[in-house]
Amino acid sequence: MLAPRERNKTLTCLAGAEPVAGAQHPAVQRLQFFLSESPWEHERINARRLERLLDDPRTAPHAGGVLVIDDSGDRKNGTATANVGRQWLGRYGKTDNGVVTVTTLWADERLYYPLHAVPYTPARHFPEGRSDPGFATKLQIAAVLARRATQAGVHFRAVAADCAYGDQDGFRGELAGAGLPFVMALKRRRGTWAYGPDAHTPIDAARELAWHGPDRTGDWTAVTRTFRDGHTTTWWAADASLGWWGPDGTTRLVVATTDPDTLPEKSTWYLATNLPRPGSPREADTAHPAADLAEIVRIYGIRNWIEQSYRQVKDELGWADFQVRTDRAIRRHQTLVNCAFSFCWEAGLPPTPANRPARPARPERGHPIAPPGTLAPGPTHRPQLADSHLHAATLVESLVQHAPTTTVTKPDQRSQ
Repeated sequence: MLAPRERNKTLTCLAGAEPVAGAQHPAVQRLQFFLSESPWEHERINARRLERLLDDPRTAPHAGGVLVIDDSGDRKNGTATANVGRQWLGRYGKTDNGVVTVTTLWADERLYYPLHAVPYTPARHFPEGRSDPGFATKLQIAAVLARRATQAGVHFRAVAADCAYGDQDGFRGELAGAGLPFVMALKRRRGTWAYGPDAHTPIDAARELAWHGPDRTGDWTAVTRTFRDGHTTTWWAADASLGWWGPDGTTRLVVATTDPDTLPEKSTWYLATNLPRPGSPREADTAHPAADLAEIVRIYGIRNWIEQSYRQVKDELGWADFQVRTDRAIRRHQTLVNCAFSFCWEAGLPPTPANRPARPARPERGHPIAPPGTLAPGPTHRPQLADSHLHAATLVESLVQHAPTTTVTKPDQRSQ
């Protein structure tokens, strides 16, 4: 998986083989056999990977981190491959034939890594369609994975997700029913029932907030966002009211923007959260610690970092480059990608000091974790993938040396 992207990850063994006859040789087909027929359980491998991450003080999750829910849609031709269907592929911004996988990740300001991944199977693959007992929507899969993270011992401050999940009342209710805090985006024109003169959408609610300029901020509070390269920007955040949502309600609507006067579409967030406001009546009635506006913005800002770099690194590791057809083989391939992803962090993180506590304190925002120069240097005394350390270093450096941004990089614009 650490081989260069130019080499198709599951067809590497075919390079240089004699056409037709040579391609059938067992030595050439080893990787395909390993993914499709070899007797191993990908769930056990993933569980062991998470045990290693949770046991290492450098990567152990803490209560200040974020559980990010994401889904990855990749084009696939034909209809014979498991889980393939015509569906919305977010990375391409259109409906097309492909495979969508729901994933969970743990992240803080220093690092992030995948936890679990489950491909979504379209209804056409089931005998009874959407009524089939085995069918599950992406939202149902995401809720199961969020609970699975807590069962695995992963600590986090809140679940974060984009508007594809945040706009769904049932999904937010399922997380709240499971006792999970959340901070999720809403579409700015998502309609909500309200009395005639009241706000009916998040953007309407934001426009009702008082703002008279930086010297007379009205309902808005200045929030400093710190990026990974150390630079800071000032945003403005406020609690708004929309229908039954309000600062002291079960669900809060938080608006964060670079300009409260114009509410620019590309730099304004509308966030739904069940974390109580400090000093509100709900603070004593919920198990979740109160979160001020700066904390809400921090949580969702971490998700934006994932939106960009997680996709890039998965692509480099060959997430969508599989040449297998069965559901089990696809899940095995994704497990190997996640193992390679975690290996990059293990290769790139500095050693734990002898006097460092078992569980790291909440990291300083914007503090770099990777030393300059080559990561994982030095010769090896055991067999390894050619040039794996150098490639791992490149992947790790692309992870830790770029600031998060609200702009999503297109697949053809990935850094090399």
